[in-house]
Amino acid sequence: MTYKETTEYLFTSAPLFQQQGAGAYKEGLQTTLALDEHFGHPHRRFRTIHVAGTNGKGSCSHTIAAVLQAAGYRVGLYTSPHLVDFRERIRINGEMIPEQYVVDFVANERSFFEPLHPSFFELATAMAFKYFADENVDVAVVEVGLGGRLDCTNIIHPEVSVITNISFDHVGFLGDTLAKIAAEKAGIMKAGVPVIIGEANAETRPVFESTAAAVGAPIIFAEEMDDEPFGHVESSLKGFCQEKNTRTITTALARLLLDQNLKTDDDDALYLEQDCKMPRLLFTLDDVCRGFAEVCQLTGLRGRWEILSESPLTICDTGHNVGGWQYIVPQLTKLSEGKTLRMVFGMVNDKDITTVLKMLPKDAVYYFCNASVKRALAADAIASQAAGFGLVGRSRGSVSEAYEAAKSEATSDDVIFIGGSSFVVADLLTYLQ
Repeated sequence: MTYKETTEYLFTSAPLFQQQGAGAYKEGLQTTLALDEHFGHPHRRFRTIHVAGTNGKGSCSHTIAAVLQAAGYRVGLYTSPHLVDFRERIRINGEMIPEQYVVDFVANERSFFEPLHPSFFELATAMAFKYFADENVDVAVVEVGLGGRLDCTNIIHPEVSVITNISFDHVGFLGDTLAKIAAEKAGIMKAGVPVIIGEANAETRPVFESTAAAVGAPIIFAEEMDDEPFGHVESSLKGFCQEKNTRTITTALARLLLDQNLKTDDDDALYLEQDCKMPRLLFTLDDVCRGFAEVCQLTGLRGRWEILSESPLTICDTGHNVGGWQYIVPQLTKLSEGKTLRMVFGMVNDKDITTVLKMLPKDAVYYFCNASVKRALAADAIASQAAGFGLVGRSRGSVSEAYEAAKSEATSDDVIFIGGSSFVVADLLTYLQ
């Protein structure tokens, strides 16, 4: 099979949450453990950092990876979803996994994995871990796919765990209260592994504290740190949400330097093909500053308050839930003062669209659209609901049509924003590419 045929096989033969939503979700780790055993437990051959949370996982994962790259390490990075190409999910030092590796993995292993009926994410995770081991990475930053406790990335034993924040998302799987969602995310905590909590509140903090105590994980609340461990660090990511992400990341990096989970002789048996202890991860202030300043160049990160054009100012962002929009709306409001704001907007059917619509700027011009995934809400349906909240605009169907309409009607002084869903941004970037 060609690379295109291989990815089409993966997308259609293995349930893909990105496309199908609930129908693609598999609870439990049985298939993951079977795949892991088949490939010889590849995740045991490199250090890992585990990142969970409702929002900010991608930004935090990419930035931590960028800092370690700046320090000279060979760094694996596993994130989701992809925006344009499946290979975005699996990178080493910013370079995507080769097409031929993906083709060969499927061709060589399908006779084993097909009887297991794995989900797409289970297969992608197994592929990532095997690729990182084959390529001898020093460390891999691994982003949780959904939740934490039952996520198939949760077989790793990291040096540090990170939980960015908790807000309402995927409530059908994770629970309908912040405490329930926090409990699922807290499932990544492990004995002796420091866990950094980026944001907590009265409902989630007791869950984090009790889980950490039960498993024996040192817990650090980033918001309570009195000082910035590396001084003021300037990030190239300019979304308002990045201020809190920066504190979370620097707290995690500082703890990584302070208290790495160095393996003892008794632990060596857990690491296949590993004759000696893995080296301690060290980095300098210059590495931290460079990682933050060059995160997109170093890792290939896209879609986080990304400026696509200066005239008219055109921005896209993958924020897709209430927690994300609480930062996007104030930033758009400030940016568009005295200007016309044009919003290309779409969402998928498992998000809280009612609350998001209540939050959106009333004085913007809207171009409602639907992304090219099965989960996308129809543009007409979004427009109808939006009208009830005083949002003025028209349905334009596809993302590309909506974007072109906004661009054609804009003056050079206007602001155009494209978002509402990661898949809206994905369609836009695919169209522009």
